[in-house]
Amino acid sequence: MSLPAEQPDYWSDARTPLASLCFLLPWLLIYEWGVVAAGVGDPDLVRNGADFWLRSLLAHAGARQQLLPLLVLGILLSWHILTRLPWRLQLTTQAGMLAESLLLAASLAALGRLHDFAYHWSAGDAVSAPLTNSLSPPVVRAVSFVGAGVYEEVMFRLLLVPAAFLFFRLFEFPRTMAAIMAALSTSFLFALAHHVGPQADAFHLFSFSFRAAAGLFFACVFLLRGFGITVGCHAAYDLLVGILLAIPEDHPGG
Repeated sequence: MSLPAEQPDYWSDARTPLASLCFLLPWLLIYEWGVVAAGVGDPDLVRNGADFWLRSLLAHAGARQQLLPLLVLGILLSWHILTRLPWRLQLTTQAGMLAESLLLAASLAALGRLHDFAYHWSAGDAVSAPLTNSLSPPVVRAVSFVGAGVYEEVMFRLLLVPAAFLFFRLFEFPRTMAAIMAALSTSFLFALAHHVGPQADAFHLFSFSFRAAAGLFFACVFLLRGFGITVGCHAAYDLLVGILLAIPEDHPGG
């Protein structure tokens, strides 16, 4: 008599590449459809910055830019195949990942308010720095926020964190220290990237320091909870502060 198959533990199942791929897919479809629908003939006007950079890299490499979504899915699929994990998908895991993403997004929003208070308290000013109202329609901003959740996490966490980890391991850093150094260094790059380029935000210590803290938050989520929840957390946070709470899009988010 065969014993029933043991159900996977949620905390480990949510970190698997297959669970991340399935959780990422709706966010990716929403963004890619939204870019076309809201772009009105010029999708580049709506694309998130990280999406634009990644597509530019593909173009310079001689590949079609349209392959980027398939490339992202292919990375996760290859990761799943190489780790030889079972082809098993739990709907309860997907629901848990959504709930966890929302909880982490709310936690980051609370951290943002604490950062705002601490920064202005240390400066002797209880009033937040003025924020300009966005001219972008809410739908366009929502599409861009979802894109930030997907492609900024692809660029800075899925690609750069492992690369930085391997770099520090080459110098014989212990695994834990290499992971910490990878999280810190990529968080700095994440913050810096928002202030580089012709359409970048003007440098301000308040926004830079919060983005570095947010980058470290996302890096920790990536290392501890996996890529899928990191994407969900980032996208949910941007939608929360940029749409639901009506904080302008130049707020120091992702």
